[in-house]
Amino acid sequence: MFIGREKELALLEKLKNSSKFEFLVLFGRRRIGKTTLLTEFAKDKNVLFYSAQEQNDAFNLEQFTKEIQKHFKETGFSFNSWQDAFEYISNHSTNEHKEIIIIDEFPFIAKENPTVKSILQHLIDHKMQHQNILLIICGSSISFMENEVMGYKSPLYGRCTNVLELKEFDYFDSANFLPEYSNLDKLLSYAILGGIPKYLQQFDDGISLKENVKDKIVSNDVFLNIEPQLLLKMELKDIATYSTILGAIATGASKLNDISLKAHLESTTCNKYLSVLKTLRLIHKTIPFKDSENSKKGLYTISDNLFNFVYHFIVPRRSAIDLLGEDVVTDEIFEPNLINTYVGHIFEKICTQYIVRLARAKKLPFMPTKIGRWWGNNPIRKCQDDIDIALCDSKEENYIICECKFKNEPFSNEDFENMLSRKDLIAKNAKVYYYAFSKSSFSDNVVKKSHANHVTLIGIDDLFEI
Repeated sequence: MFIGREKELALLEKLKNSSKFEFLVLFGRRRIGKTTLLTEFAKDKNVLFYSAQEQNDAFNLEQFTKEIQKHFKETGFSFNSWQDAFEYISNHSTNEHKEIIIIDEFPFIAKENPTVKSILQHLIDHKMQHQNILLIICGSSISFMENEVMGYKSPLYGRCTNVLELKEFDYFDSANFLPEYSNLDKLLSYAILGGIPKYLQQFDDGISLKENVKDKIVSNDVFLNIEPQLLLKMELKDIATYSTILGAIATGASKLNDISLKAHLESTTCNKYLSVLKTLRLIHKTIPFKDSENSKKGLYTISDNLFNFVYHFIVPRRSAIDLLGEDVVTDEIFEPNLINTYVGHIFEKICTQYIVRLARAKKLPFMPTKIGRWWGNNPIRKCQDDIDIALCDSKEENYIICECKFKNEPFSNEDFENMLSRKDLIAKNAKVYYYAFSKSSFSDNVVKKSHANHVTLIGIDDLFEI
């Protein structure tokens, strides 16, 4: 069953229905569902669709030729070069209907034969741009697609008419993969797996979440257990160092100096590795709300929830799994205080996604232009403090402050008062609205005081009612 991607499919259909030349560059990290999206788009259309393989140039040209023969229903010919192949397509395209050409995993071709980019550029400039053609090239190597296809030094620079980076699902769309689970278990599954379709498909909502974690992640040699290492090996060379850095972040180090110290690296060296992991969309650097992009206060987190889970829970327990077995280790992971503390940080990410959905649906009290997390010194409480989620409008006249609590006790009066007190940290003279998120309901006192203080109370089930 195909899930989600309505906006992406709508874009593809729009390009298909255009009467002029269209060139889409589609990219995204591995397992994100690029091929699935393109297959869904192409299933009811006459499309020349070629998925390149990690083989030599002659092999890919030969296989591409077979797809051309199949598409144009002609045989008995071959091509000596990619130029001949692309010129054949151009010569056999008419303006009567949109000719759709999809080349999946384009980097496998272009790395073996870099002239393919120049061949395409020349043909686009001199012929294709005047034809009713939709050309889609797709790739999983993000750095290659950004630099070698779209970068200003690339022959194809400026030729694409649209760029689409396919990103992971948020918690809301991810829940569609596990329809039989309760809303809480859907959120927990997202906290463990993230929004990568390939990962979500591994879980079975016919068994308990705990059983899924034991059988599909904790057990040695299963796909989700070894996936982080497999993906790193596909993309990188110095796997040990990258793994050490990911382990440092997953177990609590978030500042550059702390990560460097935990990974036994110089800060400048560590920063280079972090940059690569950011390019791969595996980590994210968060800047305090309203700080400039050059702020030195940035904190690093692992953006891929499965990577975070594996490096937080599994990697440090590999010996224990071998010695004690999957059941014992899984029981330890699901100890309430341990799993609640772990999910608490990701719960903020989920609540942020909820607020973004409300903003896009125009269901917030104003139209925000900035969103983020704030941390720093609280002069009133005389301690370091933070705001889980903060939003403001362009004139900074209206603010939203969010407090996210993922614990087994109700959102308390103390939690409520602490949330209200944070107004003075970022929005002293502005109108402030509050959103309180809780895993375990709200105390009676909080419910009574919420309306008078412009506080919206959001429980687990509310997150799925937008």
